[in-house]
Amino acid sequence: MTRTILLAALGLTALAACGSTITRLDMPTPEPALNLRANVGSVVVRDVTLPTYAATEELGIETAPGVISSDGDLLAADEPSRAVTLSLSRQMDGILSAIVSPDPWPFPGLADVVVDVRVSQMLGSAVTGNFVMSGQYFIGGDGIDYPNSAESFSYTIPMATPDIPGAVAAQGLAITRLAEEISRSLAS
Repeated sequence: MTRTILLAALGLTALAACGSTITRLDMPTPEPALNLRANVGSVVVRDVTLPTYAATEELGIETAPGVISSDGDLLAADEPSRAVTLSLSRQMDGILSAIVSPDPWPFPGLADVVVDVRVSQMLGSAVTGNFVMSGQYFIGGDGIDYPNSAESFSYTIPMATPDIPGAVAAQGLAITRLAEEISRSLAS
């Protein structure tokens, strides 16, 4: 019986050694250059919603007008919605004089305001060589009486290379721009 277990373990080890390597690509996010005084003390960023093609771990790129392709060889380093939410809140926390956190709010009570971002397009294009990110963000009072607002955003970022790594790098730049824009909305 011990010999059977040993052979099974050796077989599983050999199978694992033959498996393919998974390559994951992390989104670089440049540090924002802004430093603003917030007109609120605390901000919670809800989970950013993404279009289906951008919400999967399999990275894609536009290869022909309206055609999004992925070869499955490059995967996102983190769940995309989580990565965008964490990056956005971290950058806003660095820009603003307020405490900024992703949802769920980690402190007792409520944050002063809630930021809700809904991305309608987030895609790099091998056709145009540009990365486009657009959508809307909403700011509303949660812990304080704060005027509700809804704003649209749209960024076109030239990609360093017309491929998936170029699109992921441009995505990081677009998220930095969004963090700066939302932070300006919250600054006095």
